[in-house]
Amino acid sequence: MTDDGPASHARRTRWLAGGAAAAGAGLLGLLLAAQVGASPACAAPPVGGGNHQGKATFYDAQGQGGNCSFDSAPADRMYVALGPDEYADAAACGGYLDVTGPRGTVRVVVMDQCPECAAGHIDLSREAFARIADPVRGIVDVSYRAVVDPQTGPLAVRVKEGASQWWFAVRVTDHGNPLATVEARTGSGWRGLVRHDYNYWLADDGLGPGPYSLRVTDVYGNRATVPGVQLAPERTQRTDVRLYGSGSGSGSGSRSSGSSSAAGGSGADRSGDRSTAAQTTPAAEPPSPGPTPTGSASPGPSPTAGAAGLGAAASPSTVPAAAPADPPSVCR
Repeated sequence: MTDDGPASHARRTRWLAGGAAAAGAGLLGLLLAAQVGASPACAAPPVGGGNHQGKATFYDAQGQGGNCSFDSAPADRMYVALGPDEYADAAACGGYLDVTGPRGTVRVVVMDQCPECAAGHIDLSREAFARIADPVRGIVDVSYRAVVDPQTGPLAVRVKEGASQWWFAVRVTDHGNPLATVEARTGSGWRGLVRHDYNYWLADDGLGPGPYSLRVTDVYGNRATVPGVQLAPERTQRTDVRLYGSGSGSGSGSRSSGSSSAAGGSGADRSGDRSTAAQTTPAAEPPSPGPTPTGSASPGPSPTAGAAGLGAAASPSTVPAAAPADPPSVCR
């Protein structure tokens, strides 16, 4: 069986000073590779708030959600694509960067991969680039850093089209910090799901018919549990829980639709494990067929009914926070 992610880069439009020709884009990639240096041995997203020096260009995602499989580009169009070394097979998706150029600083969400971008070369939306430099320049020197605990959330999950009790894939959004792990509760305990480069987490042999509990941990050790996730492909299931910050895991929660947008940062609050039941609302997703179950397939382990609040709103519960996770990496 195979799983297919979005072919978003067939629709990427790169803007360059003096024209946007394919040959020019290739030359730009070679030029920037020489300027920012060789790629590191291991791929990992920007984390921790340290400054990075590099170059910025800009492009147009044409309203689509990029390789991170967002439903659409954020409404404010403040987004960025990273090269393979920092995109890190989707480990950077949903994180935020503060980017500083000649005109000032802009906050952007990581939404896409720029295949031709070397380490240190970031590709902003045209609107974001215009906040930090004159677009006529095309390429500018920048510094950028990961934003730790930006204001965002509550968490939302989306089960991929084609999912069934025999094959399961889920996307988690509105988490703010890059994610380290997503786990699903089964009859034998917590099972780690495998992240794919289009920002879905997979169990190739399925998880049974559901509903499911998902445990989400970011790279700084913030952890939250979302019970009551339904096997409802192509529906965004919104929750009342945040990974961090004041009020995480409490209140009635947001039911608004749409993708993440840039926002101001919040204070770090390692508030432990928070849980609330997911609720579903329809949302559109570009077609991306998942595997078709075969008649001989055997169901995966069924989730236990012991997770609190399955299928209904649950009261938040607090357990000791996870130990801080190492930044995710894909070593070559």
